Amino acid sequence: MNVDDIAENLVQRYPALEICRKSVIKAGEVFVECYQNKGKLLVCGNGGSASDSDHIVGELMKSFSKKRPLTTEFGKKLEESSGERGALLASKLERGLPAISLNAHGGLISAISNDIGGDFIFAQQVLGYGEKNDVLLAISTSGNSVNVLDACITAKALGMKVVGLLGETGGKIKALCDVAVCVPATSTAAVQEYHLPIYHALCIMAEETFF
Repeated sequence: MNVDDIAENLVQRYPALEICRKSVIKAGEVFVECYQNKGKLLVCGNGGSASDSDHIVGELMKSFSKKRPLTTEFGKKLEESSGERGALLASKLERGLPAISLNAHGGLISAISNDIGGDFIFAQQVLGYGEKNDVLLAISTSGNSVNVLDACITAKALGMKVVGLLGETGGKIKALCDVAVCVPATSTAAVQEYHLPIYHALCIMAEETFF
């Protein structure tokens, strides 16, 4: 399936997301371009969106909708490196698409909160991890989360692209996005319910392209 086919499948299952079709396709293209340029995805959000950040990384860093066996060449290198154990690794490991959840590092987040301030937990990590070919996926149901907004500002300053997964209005974050996917809902629960099938579609778009 190509990007258009995956977006069509999304809209067939969730007709209300027809309004998001073009932005979902554009976001998928940004993901693909990122990985073509050897970049990585940084993801952040608060509350349920923090859990979504971890979920997205889980779909990208290992197989999701299809198998991702290692290349024959790398499998041989593993075997050469450690014989029987290397052969086991070659049979078990899967190729990943590099992604980091900025919500996943409790010690680092507490250090930033304590030493700098809670609003800067994501911006500090974007500064540390971010490079020009990377993409920030900013998730916010309101579009106004200060710590996510600051992450977007920092990403733009680094020359990164920003994709927003947002609620209906897009909030303040929308203006900082290269692509803003604004779902047709305003309540937190409803927005989050639409976000999940969209980010699944984005992960499948990347996976189908490279595997």
